[in-house]
Amino acid sequence: MKLLIFAGSTRVQSLNRRLARVAADQARELGADVTLLELADFDIPLYQADLEARGTPADVIRLKEIMDAHPAWVIASPEYNGSYTGLLKNTLDWASSPVAGHPVFSDGSRPFAGKVVGMLSASNGALGGLRSQSHLAPLLINLGCWLAPRAYALSAAASAFDEAGQLRDAAQQERVRAVLQQVLWAAQRLHGADAAGI
Repeated sequence: MKLLIFAGSTRVQSLNRRLARVAADQARELGADVTLLELADFDIPLYQADLEARGTPADVIRLKEIMDAHPAWVIASPEYNGSYTGLLKNTLDWASSPVAGHPVFSDGSRPFAGKVVGMLSASNGALGGLRSQSHLAPLLINLGCWLAPRAYALSAAASAFDEAGQLRDAAQQERVRAVLQQVLWAAQRLHGADAAGI
């Protein structure tokens, strides 16, 4: 199963990037073919319709292709002011934007329609970024994703990771694994034999 994992942050010490790396390690242990994507590796401007009309940026096409190639995703969503980040919103806005004349991405439904998506978040707050998930969920559903009902919000996250970047607490590790297992299970049933070579 091809699984895409990314965090809605590019900050060097981002707690959500750490959580995404933990999820990637665990998913590989579960047998998934994991791509850990870093949004900092893409040159994506602030979305603006006039800019889009002049031509979709090359890195947006590259992002769409990567997202489209994976039937299952896990997003680690930071919480800014009680919601998800502007970076994540901008990324999803561009990824859902139709590309005129493109053989695959001309209608905007791809790369989202039918993807199975799990949500994680990490925060120093008591809710662990849960409010960002509550705002992100309807956006993903509106884009046609199948949203895994199991999610995990890691609270007190600054002290949750050890020196190797792994979660110290076995219960926290298991909650991340439970999200991954549900996403992989659902994607296998929705995409079947096509999942490995979508």
